[in-house]
Amino acid sequence: MPKFYCDYCDTYLTHDSLSVRKTHCSGRKHKENVKDYYQKWIEEQAQSLINKTTTAFQQGKIPPTPFSVPPPAGAIIPPPPSLPCPPRPGMMPAPHMGDPPMMPMMGPPPGMMPMGPAPGMRPPMEGHMPVMPGPPIDLLPVP
Repeated sequence: MPKFYCDYCDTYLTHDSLSVRKTHCSGRKHKENVKDYYQKWIEEQAQSLINKTTTAFQQGKIPPTPFSVPPPAGAIIPPPPSLPCPPRPGMMPAPHMGDPPMMPMMGPPPGMMPMGPAPGMRPPMEGHMPVMPGPPIDLLPVP
């Protein structure tokens, strides 16, 4: 009976039956060997791409980027046009193309405590007013 050879584990299995192959391929050691094999393959591909890019740059086939030379001291560098600008304080960011339109947030202004229970909290018992943290408020008129 022919034996099955596993390329990942570099070993022969005792039999060439479906159940033996299935048991071997579901084992921890085989899975680690497969993961290591593809991890090495990806690293080799990445290194090959880095080497090709470096060679092309050295031969002048790739122009230098505007950020390859350090800017003069005190210079303000605008972000590249491909990056979105950060939203101004108090403004909502502009939606990206293809995103669903955003609804404005309804709720208390920043710094104000929301009324009612926090999400996931039980509402207060009937007749009880929630206690709001903060300095006491003087409701009596000043004479």
